[in-house]
Amino acid sequence: MFVGAYADLMKKPDANETAAEFVRSKIREVVEDPETAEKLSPDNVFGCKRLCVDTDYWATYNRDNVELVDVSDEPIDRIVREGVKVGGKVCEVDALVLATGFDAMTGAMLNIDIRGRGGLPLKEKWAEGPYNYLGLAIAGFPNMFMVAAVGSPAVFANVLTAIEQHIEWISDCLVYLKEKGLGEIEAEETAEAEWTDHMREVGEASLRSQCDSWYVGANIPGKPRVFTPYVGTVPEYDGRCDEAARKGYAGFRLA
Repeated sequence: MFVGAYADLMKKPDANETAAEFVRSKIREVVEDPETAEKLSPDNVFGCKRLCVDTDYWATYNRDNVELVDVSDEPIDRIVREGVKVGGKVCEVDALVLATGFDAMTGAMLNIDIRGRGGLPLKEKWAEGPYNYLGLAIAGFPNMFMVAAVGSPAVFANVLTAIEQHIEWISDCLVYLKEKGLGEIEAEETAEAEWTDHMREVGEASLRSQCDSWYVGANIPGKPRVFTPYVGTVPEYDGRCDEAARKGYAGFRLA
């Protein structure tokens, strides 16, 4: 809501910094220790990572039994019987919750040995980044649809609504193919290239693409730095999908 409330927040650095400083000031009002408040305050592009929604979250750091350790400054040495050893010091814990990041958008698909025409592995097709058309289909991989995946605005929208839009589009497409007596659909290479270029263009226009986050795969060593979600508007995306369908599934090869 905060990020979406102002049209220039993810486009203009000055506007973004104003919002970031507002949030920092609110954190400083709650967190009593200045050093801890500083560690908790955003110092990158505001909104390029998921925001913490506060339900007594910040106030937790005022408790005597809570200590903040920034592992970007002091990496974890090892997990020991008593807890976690960081910078030579053991932080005792009763329970350890691991939140180490995940290979977003493409990881689940690349963990499957998906192969297209001629046995082409998807891992090879996407070696330099994910190519697709409308976040729905991939050239060289007939009759394979993606749902709420890379190339779609799902993670920037209501995911359930985004899934519903995809499923309805795919269902209508299957009905169309059946009515026409067709059994194969595949993204065209030209349409895929144009969509990928459009994805890159709108992604680079957003400040979200400038910081290290899972949106660009920065949490996975060696992963190509590509802004994977569609950051254009949902109406724009839905309109493009609907237009392709109205034009007899333009951008797709039917057989």
